[in-house]
Amino acid sequence: MPFTRPRIIRPPSEASSYFLPLTSGCSNNSCAFCNYYYGSKLRIREPDEVKNEIDALSRYARNSVHLPDVPEIVYALADQWDGKRIFLQDADALVYPFPKLLEVLAYINANLPFVERVATYATAQDILRRTPSELAELKRLKLGIMYIGLESGDDEVLKAINKGVDANHIIEAVRRVKDAGILTSVTVILGLGGVSGSEKHALATARVLSLMNPDYVGALTLTLVEGTPLHKKWQSGDFQLISPFQSLEELAMIISNSEFTNCFFTSMHASNYFSIRGKLPEEKARMVSELKAIINKGDPAYLRPESFRGL
Repeated sequence: MPFTRPRIIRPPSEASSYFLPLTSGCSNNSCAFCNYYYGSKLRIREPDEVKNEIDALSRYARNSVHLPDVPEIVYALADQWDGKRIFLQDADALVYPFPKLLEVLAYINANLPFVERVATYATAQDILRRTPSELAELKRLKLGIMYIGLESGDDEVLKAINKGVDANHIIEAVRRVKDAGILTSVTVILGLGGVSGSEKHALATARVLSLMNPDYVGALTLTLVEGTPLHKKWQSGDFQLISPFQSLEELAMIISNSEFTNCFFTSMHASNYFSIRGKLPEEKARMVSELKAIINKGDPAYLRPESFRGL
């Protein structure tokens, strides 16, 4: 079956990257909250097809050569590309067979030598399949950052959302990536514990983040999407969604109780009701103070309206 190019689902910080698909779908396609990949079938793109796209991109970037047999999306992406970064699609390109991944990265280095950094989403399962020397080889080939979903530090929540691993697995994965010299950006989701598990979810997440000590943390707020298992639990009354201000309380709790060496923490994602960012630990007091001020006011006018929230 021919490979179908996936939709672009990317971290906010990769907005100016070129999006190069190696896979479509997700190897861990059972997360109860995820509307993008739940039930999807993982598909692998052949390296020759990937290399043909790299060739076309190289010719266009160097000499503005536009080939008629190349999909128009390649040139549309190239026109908004900063020329410095490539993001490997899809949900977890690290599942790509390792010899083929090395082949593609080496081809990028040879034909797009001006690229400074390659990035990818990565599951803990995929990372833990790689040895330290294999991760070091990826770093040598300019794979410079991995985006890793923790979602929650609470093992009960991770089990409930079918994450497939517990917090200790994710901690080990992040540490292994950091040891290889690759930057780590970890995602957490406010509200995943529901109302009854809100405080436990936030405190456990803060504890696990502290043990990981990642370079970046991005907080999202749970958005229930029709058709997902978590949405069905909410419909049946088995899951109670937290309020917008409770999401800010969780965010303040996570920041207050996390201990980082050098981390940039952000809640700038469109799913959040309030955006805040800063360097931790230096700006912890300022960030917590801002959040508590908004919480104490209790005025919805300070929050992002529901109609403006997005995934």
